[in-house]
Amino acid sequence: MLTPVSIDCPYCGESIEILIDESVAPQRYIEDCQVCCRPITVRVEIDADGGLQVAATGENDV
Repeated sequence: MLTPVSIDCPYCGESIEILIDESVAPQRYIEDCQVCCRPITVRVEIDADGGLQVAATGENDV
């Protein structure tokens, strides 16, 4: 099941919508920003309550 999630680009700050496959967790992948085209590292986890946790960071962020 693909779930739309809004994230803020760590480079340009624009809010963009990405689709997350909730059936695969945890996952980590690179997706380009739809506005500035810079690579965003997306990390997806499911918390203890079954909630979707999505983090978006730049390539130089820890």
